Amino acid sequence: MAETAPIRESQRIESLDVLRGFALLGILLLNIIGFGFIASAYVAPSLTIQSPADVVAWILVDLSAEGAMRGLFSILFGAGVVLFLGRDSNNRSWLHMKRTFWLLIFGLLNGYLLLWTGDILVTYAICGFILFFVRNVSGKRLLITSCIFIALLSLYNAGMHFGLLHLQGLANEAAALQAQDKPVSAELNAAQEDWQEFASEFRPSEATVANEIAARGGSYISAFSWTAGHNTEILLSNLWFILVPDALALMLLGMALFKLGVLQGQLRLSVYRNMAIYGICCGLLINAYELWVAHASNFDTVASFGQIAPTYHLGRTALAMGWIGIVVLMLRNLNIGSRLAAVGRMALTNYLMHSLICLFIFTGAGFGLINQLTRWQLYGVVLAIWVVQLYLSPWWLARYQYGPMEWLWRGLTYGHFPPLKRMAN
Repeated sequence: MAETAPIRESQRIESLDVLRGFALLGILLLNIIGFGFIASAYVAPSLTIQSPADVVAWILVDLSAEGAMRGLFSILFGAGVVLFLGRDSNNRSWLHMKRTFWLLIFGLLNGYLLLWTGDILVTYAICGFILFFVRNVSGKRLLITSCIFIALLSLYNAGMHFGLLHLQGLANEAAALQAQDKPVSAELNAAQEDWQEFASEFRPSEATVANEIAARGGSYISAFSWTAGHNTEILLSNLWFILVPDALALMLLGMALFKLGVLQGQLRLSVYRNMAIYGICCGLLINAYELWVAHASNFDTVASFGQIAPTYHLGRTALAMGWIGIVVLMLRNLNIGSRLAAVGRMALTNYLMHSLICLFIFTGAGFGLINQLTRWQLYGVVLAIWVVQLYLSPWWLARYQYGPMEWLWRGLTYGHFPPLKRMAN
């Protein structure tokens, strides 16, 4: 019975909860762009930058959090899979499959009913099914595999980046010839068409932008219709070639770090100091270089598409490791993080709460403010949500044993619902 029972409150690992809470709040810094602007804004910063204040907001957030918070969340998910499954001798395999299936359902509801175009739960659920098959691999081998995976993703990014630069050059050459009324070869014509197709997706026309804003800001029905089409397209394309590999590489790293005791804060303080110093320094240097390239190019389509930069995965991984070092050091030396731990214990509830709050702020189901606030103003919304969740999560857990969605997830996984309300003293 103990092998198939939920983990007790006394068995929770504080560092994992604090790190999860930190990552959950941090990921909103990036997700707010998808909530508050058109979908293309996430990969095309020029669509959201209208003032020096917007530039500052872009630099600060992308320098310190872009990719890293999502990476940290993925690392913790991988660790959670190891923690949930425990030793292979127990009887939790079927429970893992049920738990992952319900996570998939939550993700689909988040994307379609809560109108979130950037849901990660579906991606995580698919990865969860895959991770089951490497649950017994040693920490050292998982670490090596993750490093190889990250290197391959970096090579893949390099291929996309330089391939697009070449395609852009051919398209510019074709445009120059057309401007001079000179003949254009079939090869250049084809390249120009391919480039225009790519550019139209990530740099949409004014008419396309207006249609998206009208649909997402009009009513819940119009927003649902537009979002359903957009999310279905992602599920059939980007999910498999970009999102799953992106998450899987860091989840394998998370499994390794958990098996090696890193995430539990079990190693020497010097290890976490080195993680903080080298991770943050390397991550900031790489990210600063990518931001400089984007800004110096006047936000050229390829140069400012940071997610396909050759150095992208190196920078975000280094920064995620640095944040782990900092958070564990603060937890061990200053004994802070109780509010973050509460946010982390209610991570699923709080993540879905982001979607629900932003649905009412930005879509036609509420105020319809999509594309109405500037980039820097959006971070006022982020700060307000942070304050709410940092106070609401401890308040809730003082009265109830689980977050509402965590309670539902456990009940669906184990086939019976544990008591939710705490017993009075």
